[in-house]
Amino acid sequence: MTALPGTAARRRLYLMRHGFVDYTAKEVVETRDPTRASLTPQGREEARLAGLALRDIKLDVALSSGLLRTNQTAALVLGERHEDMPLETDARFEELHSGQYIHFESAQHLAETMSEQFDRAGEAGATFLPGGELFVDADKRIREGLSALLARKDWSTALLVAHEGVNRLILASVLGGSLQASTAFEQDTGCINILDFDLAPAPEGETAPRITRTVIKAMNLTPANYLKNGMNLRSFEAIFTRQ
Repeated sequence: MTALPGTAARRRLYLMRHGFVDYTAKEVVETRDPTRASLTPQGREEARLAGLALRDIKLDVALSSGLLRTNQTAALVLGERHEDMPLETDARFEELHSGQYIHFESAQHLAETMSEQFDRAGEAGATFLPGGELFVDADKRIREGLSALLARKDWSTALLVAHEGVNRLILASVLGGSLQASTAFEQDTGCINILDFDLAPAPEGETAPRITRTVIKAMNLTPANYLKNGMNLRSFEAIFTRQ
C-alpha cells in the first residue's frame, strides 16, 4: 500500500468542488439539462487559482465525476500536469440527480429551494428536489465510490473534483454523522478540502481497506478568497441569485 511519507498507511485526498457555473445559460435552459452547465469566467479563475495553490503537491491520481463542469475544473487545476496525468472519471461522484429540470419563478425562488434541500436530507424518503434521487441512494453510491478509491494501492495523494452535494455527504460520512449533518457543511465553488485517511488491511472476505481514522485537515478553502471577505451568501444562494 502506498502511503504518505513518514506514515505507515495514510492517504490524503484533495476533495474539490467545481468552479462557478451558470445554470440559466442558453444550452442548459433550452435542453433542460443541468449537466451541460460549463464554467463561467469566474469559475475558470477559481479553478486556475486552485491549481496554483496545489501546484507543489505531488498528485498520484486525479479524478472527476465525469460531468463537464468537473472535467473543466480538473483540467485547469492540473494545468501542464494534465498532459502526463490522465484524468480519470467515476460517475459515482456525480452530483445528486434532481430528476426533470424544473421551472422556477425567479432566481431567488430557485436559490431558496436549492438551499432548503439539505435541511431535509435526514428525513425518510427525502429526495434532492421533487422526483429526484433519494439522499440515501446518493449516499450509498458516493460511499461505494470512496471505498473503491481507497481500495486502490497506486496512490498516497489524490485529487477528486466533485460537487456541492457529493462533498457534503462525504464530509458528513467521514465524521460519522447522519445525512442530516450534511446541512452544516458549506462548499463554495472552487473550494478545496483536505482529508487524511488512516487505513488498515481489508477484513477477510472484503476488498476495501478498513478506515481506522479520518482527519479533516482543512475544509472549504477558497484560494480566490481565503478569508471569505464579502462572501456572505450561502453557496446555493451565491450560485443561483447571481445569474
